Amino acid sequence: MKPPYQITGKILLLVASISEKIGEVNSAHLHKPPTELRKRNRIKTIHSSLEIEGNTLTIEQITAIIDNKRVIGSKKDILEAKNAIAVYKFINKLDPFSFSSFCKAHSILMDGLIEYPGKLRGKSVGIVKGSKIAHIAPQSEMLKPLMTDLFNYLKTDDDLLLIKSCVFHYELKFIHPFLDGNGRMGRLWQTLLLMHKYPVFEFLPIETVIKKRQEKYYEAIGESDNTGKSTLFIEFMLEVIKEALEDLLSIQNVTLTKSDRINLYKTIIENNYFTRKEYLRYFKEISGATASRDLKFAVENGLIQKNGDKNTTKYKFSE
Repeated sequence: MKPPYQITGKILLLVASISEKIGEVNSAHLHKPPTELRKRNRIKTIHSSLEIEGNTLTIEQITAIIDNKRVIGSKKDILEAKNAIAVYKFINKLDPFSFSSFCKAHSILMDGLIEYPGKLRGKSVGIVKGSKIAHIAPQSEMLKPLMTDLFNYLKTDDDLLLIKSCVFHYELKFIHPFLDGNGRMGRLWQTLLLMHKYPVFEFLPIETVIKKRQEKYYEAIGESDNTGKSTLFIEFMLEVIKEALEDLLSIQNVTLTKSDRINLYKTIIENNYFTRKEYLRYFKEISGATASRDLKFAVENGLIQKNGDKNTTKYKFSE
């Protein structure tokens, strides 16, 4: 069954705006940001996602954990951070349309934090807000068919992936398939789905915008619960994505290094042959001499194979 939601005028306007901004990101060579920016954004993503769930570690402490430095803090908080770091390192090996891959990600994310990480819960649960039960999740025997339907929707429905990623995020929160870690998994999997079509989302700190709007995030979930449709949550998350892209574009004057350009061009050209002229056509802001130095560096370091000589020279990225 297709999850219930409506495509509103607001959703269509947001999708159009996001598509324009993704075009701007690609034009500014920011769909795979420079190394230092990628690291900084990944840390912000991990910190914000954990902070939403009550983790008290600072950005500096999470940075120290990534750099294998000793950190003083709650053992649980440190383990949560280490697990989140591990799953984001593993993210390119995950299949966004695979339920088994989904369970594998949860097992990494929640290893040592719950009794059966990666396994669907075997008992009923309710979500408590203050002194009231805000949401009673579906019974445990319904979880497998519900998750099967949800992944079938991802694989077969014709709606845009931008919209389906928001729907999946909400439905996962509603189904609550695991005893713990559902919020983190919803945000992680939406990122993974978006990455499948738009590489920029791998290092776009959407979680930071959600943290900034945390109260509205939970309001959108609650309002969608009340209406029985994820429409309001889709609108909210598209606004979050739009803001995250705007934040990225605000620093588009960032300088790319030769390594950044080589790595970026590899994602564009893949396994095809290319010439220096084609490389220069993509990076219009650099000189011919800089393009030659980039390619010479890549060849000398075994990143690129060179065939031919002078005007017949062609390049191809090494396997």
